[in-house]
Amino acid sequence: MKIHVSELSVGDIVLTDIFNSYGLHVLSKGTCLNEQDISKLYNHQIEYVDIEPRSKESFLTEFDELSQEAFHRIKPYYDQAVDGYGEIFHETARSGTIDKKAVQEMVTPLTQHIKQQSDVVNLLLMLNNKDDYTYQHSIEVGMLSYYIAVWTGYKEEEALIIGNAGFLHDIGKCRIDSDILNKTEALTKEEAEEVAKHTIYGYELIRNSLYQYSIATAALQHHERANASGYPFGMPGDKIHPYAKIVAIANEYSTMISARNSQAQRDLLTVLHELHRLSFTELDPTATHTFIAHMIPNFIGKKVVLQTGDVGKIIMTNKDDFFRPLIQIDDRFIDLSTERDLVIKDIYL
Repeated sequence: MKIHVSELSVGDIVLTDIFNSYGLHVLSKGTCLNEQDISKLYNHQIEYVDIEPRSKESFLTEFDELSQEAFHRIKPYYDQAVDGYGEIFHETARSGTIDKKAVQEMVTPLTQHIKQQSDVVNLLLMLNNKDDYTYQHSIEVGMLSYYIAVWTGYKEEEALIIGNAGFLHDIGKCRIDSDILNKTEALTKEEAEEVAKHTIYGYELIRNSLYQYSIATAALQHHERANASGYPFGMPGDKIHPYAKIVAIANEYSTMISARNSQAQRDLLTVLHELHRLSFTELDPTATHTFIAHMIPNFIGKKVVLQTGDVGKIIMTNKDDFFRPLIQIDDRFIDLSTERDLVIKDIYL
């Protein structure tokens, strides 16, 4: 059956080899389409594709079921990790040392399962819904740090270490008074200065627990910035540890996509745009751009709500502006790169 590319769904199977107008081979016969394949077809300006007949149940529904399957498979390990981090957090505050065995029992099962989930946008949309901000944030930063490390070329063994650095980056907050940590209104100058000390406290706790220097340094430096505007020491970029640079990106992303205190939650694509801006001043540009490049294709197929209230679906990323994609609303197509007054309010599965 021949259909327009706008009607393709993840899971459709290509019936014949596909070539663009210049004769360049784009996709092979038998390809089971994913989001990146569909985006490639748009980028090559291919309008119609022959696919194998679909079953009675739409592939979009099947994709939703696969997403739910992944959610139900990973969620118990995610919840276990969040709860486990809470226990480690309080025990570390009491004892002054981190139980390394408990950390590994928390981290290892979750990491093994997220390795099988290539769509990190799906993962974040499915899992970012718990009330325990401090604990969930640390688990999220650990997961993202692992992904960024893999994407930037670190071998598995070192990527796992960087993931651990992400999981433990905020452990120093266990020494901060809970009334300050949970405060919903703006912090006083003195309270903000105390919270900033969590980087130093974290370094001390991790080193006291016989963790390697690199993990402790990531905790110490994850708020340092390339333009020397960060804390606790105002280090320039060439003095910041590579692990800390990765954890900093994961930390910024997780913080901005989560509703916290007076800060409004922002959609995952808008936050990527903000990271892109920060990559020219504060964050490591190579790691940030690698993170963005791996995240962007995963937005294809996601549903969006515009500030007008219109609901649609992202069907193509725009090569000239990654952060303003092509949206389909019913039978209309809206290019956000040209419709500059339209803004994405929310993204969901």
